[in-house]
Amino acid sequence: MAAEGHETAAPSAGEYIIHHLQHFQSGTQKGIADFSVVNLDSVFFSILLGLVGCFFLWRAARSATSGVPGRFQAAVEILVEVVADQAKGIVHSAESRKLVAPLALTVFTWIFLMNAMDLLPVDLLPWIWQNITGDHHAKLRVVPTADLSMTMGLSIGVLVTCLIYNVKMKGAGGWAHELVAAPFGDKVYLYPVNLAMQLIEFVAKTVSHGMRLFGNMYAGELIFMLIALMGGAWSLSATGIGLAIGHIIAGSVWAIFHILIITLQAFVFMMLTLVYIGQAHDAH
Repeated sequence: MAAEGHETAAPSAGEYIIHHLQHFQSGTQKGIADFSVVNLDSVFFSILLGLVGCFFLWRAARSATSGVPGRFQAAVEILVEVVADQAKGIVHSAESRKLVAPLALTVFTWIFLMNAMDLLPVDLLPWIWQNITGDHHAKLRVVPTADLSMTMGLSIGVLVTCLIYNVKMKGAGGWAHELVAAPFGDKVYLYPVNLAMQLIEFVAKTVSHGMRLFGNMYAGELIFMLIALMGGAWSLSATGIGLAIGHIIAGSVWAIFHILIITLQAFVFMMLTLVYIGQAHDAH
């Protein structure tokens, strides 16, 4: 006689990963690229972490003293000095550095905090969200930089900043001349080639800037999911106990190593931002 109720079958490893790679969206995505759909989870966490980063920087500035600094103030001062030194070495205009250095500091802090969301347990915030909504199939991704639309949005923001500085430093006419005269000179018949090379350079820099951050964080997120599956497969058998121990060891090792990755990726994105803005100050 069949049982009156039955438990829902546990998802397979593939179903588990696919579920965790889906966003909480404003609508149903109809293709690989659907600009009518917004990944609401990425927007929420990016704004929240941006506010958190601004709050801590503001708190450090507000509580700064001329005496012996505390640990928090000392850490922020070291970070500010490192970013300022990098900006000074790349952007030679003192006037531009008044905006570029704080911009670079904001970029590093913001991206570091978004990357750091990957260190949270894979199922923690999705489980909380599912209990809040009452839907045990609710989707939520908590690492904004593992979302290609977010990283490309950041890189496009850097591109727009570079274009603004090109016009500001060289004038509209000077920059227009540079677009058609560099890199092969002022020969008129080479103008189309020069322009094509310049456009390809802008597109390549923007795409690689966003894709590099996305690729590293997406790969890290997948590894955390695979490690989580090891813990989900434990049992009282020798194999199951081995998987549970492996889950703890692998999770700890990867989390420690991932601290380096999230910091390095934030630093690389910041440095490329400074380099691209610095190139906008250089005349060919």
